[in-house]
Amino acid sequence: MTNVLDNLPEFQPGWVWLVGAGPGDPGLLTMHAVNALKQADVVVYDALVNDSILQLAPTGAQLEYAGKRGGRPSAKQRDISLRLIELAKQGKRVCRLKGGDPFVFGRGGEEALTLVENDVPFRIVPGISAGIGGLAYAGIPVTHRDTNHNVTFLTGHDAGGVVPDAIDWQSVAKGAPVIVMYMAMKHVENIAQKLMEAGRHPDEPMAFVCNATTDDMRVHETTLGNIGDLEALGLKPPSIVVVGEVVKLRSALDWLGAIEGRVLDKDPLGNRSVSKSA
Repeated sequence: MTNVLDNLPEFQPGWVWLVGAGPGDPGLLTMHAVNALKQADVVVYDALVNDSILQLAPTGAQLEYAGKRGGRPSAKQRDISLRLIELAKQGKRVCRLKGGDPFVFGRGGEEALTLVENDVPFRIVPGISAGIGGLAYAGIPVTHRDTNHNVTFLTGHDAGGVVPDAIDWQSVAKGAPVIVMYMAMKHVENIAQKLMEAGRHPDEPMAFVCNATTDDMRVHETTLGNIGDLEALGLKPPSIVVVGEVVKLRSALDWLGAIEGRVLDKDPLGNRSVSKSA
C-alpha cells in the first residue's frame, strides 16, 4: 500500500510554508502540515502552537518563537515578516507555524504579501480554525438546519486592541443567527451590549470555549445578558465565543462529556422531532 506521505510535496530550500497548526490537539494537524514540519530547517511558531507539535520537526531544526499575545510583550509583525525573508534568503526551508488557520485572523495574508513583495516563494497549508474545530470539541456545531443557515465570524479587537469600529454591529446583530468571535474575551461585555442594543435578546444562549481541543479546555455556557465574572470563573484567553441557538445543541452533542459519563439530551431544541432508527 502506498504511503500517502511519500507523495506529498518536497519542501524546497529558500521557500516559506505558512502552515496552520490547528486549534491545539496535535491529532488535528493535516498531512501537509506534518510533511512541512518533518522537512523544515527552521520553524517560526506562534504562541498558541502546542509544544508536542514542535517535536515533529527534525532533530537539529531551528525553533524560533514569534508569539503575539494581547497585553504581553510580543514580536512586531514587521519584524516577523522580515525574519521569514532573511531565513529564506539564507536557503532555509522555513515553516511558519501558526495556530488555527493562517488566513483566519492569523495575519497569514500579511506575511504572504510581504513574501511576494520580496520574491520569496511560498506555499499555504490551511489548518482547522478554532472557530470551527474548537467549537466541535465543545459539542457546538457552527451550523444546524434547525437553527441557522448562515454564520458570521469576527474578531473582538482590531490592530489597536480595541473593539473594531469597522464592524457594522447593527447588521451583524440582525443578519447573523450565529456569531463566532475570536479574541473577544477582553471586550466581550462591550460587544454583548452592542448586540443587545441592536436587537439581540439578553436570554440568547452564549458560550465561551477556552483552550479549545486541549487537555485544559473549559466550556462556560451562559446568556448574552448574563455573562458573569469570567475572571472569577477562572476563564482566560485564548477563547472562542459563540452566540446563538446552536449553543443549546451542546447538551446533546457534548461527545467529550459523554465519554466521561454525561447523559446526552435527545431533544436539545425542545422540538420533539428526534427520529429513531427501528
